[in-house]
Amino acid sequence: MKFLLELGPLLIFFGVYKYYDLMAATLALMVTTPISLFFYWLIYKKIAVMPLVTAVLVLVFGGLTLYFDNSFFIKIKPTIIYVLFASGLLGGLFLKRPLMKSVLGEAVQLTDQGWFKMSLHWGLFFLVLAGLNELVWRNFDENSWVMFKTFIILPLTLVFSVVQLMLIRNEIIDLEKDKS
Repeated sequence: MKFLLELGPLLIFFGVYKYYDLMAATLALMVTTPISLFFYWLIYKKIAVMPLVTAVLVLVFGGLTLYFDNSFFIKIKPTIIYVLFASGLLGGLFLKRPLMKSVLGEAVQLTDQGWFKMSLHWGLFFLVLAGLNELVWRNFDENSWVMFKTFIILPLTLVFSVVQLMLIRNEIIDLEKDKS
């Protein structure tokens, strides 16, 4: 359900873009993102930091895009989000506080080394995504950027997530094993 709530606004963005244009798609994204957050809160009684930051940036950069009638703002939004997340994760490591633990600590139990590895890998991955977004929006047409944002970033992130699970599997703490 969490996945659908996060994916919904992106799919609506793409659908509106295909039938109208980037400005209409941006408006649709700005409307559906807070609605998605609201349903997330209704179901889970909390909102995670990453979707909240993303929602704020969608509203700010979407608003700038519409106000100035300039797609530049919506195209750099992913770069800014990825750089913010990378900075938080890598900065947390510099301060000896792996922030992935606060993001995923309820979902999985890892050793301290596991949290460090996961934060490092995700921080670097977000930097790669930022670079890819910059490369695509600056060097390809608008349609290519929308396709990239909708159909490349998500599968790339899912594959990266699976690879991360394989890389840190030795760092997972087995709570049942520890009880015996």
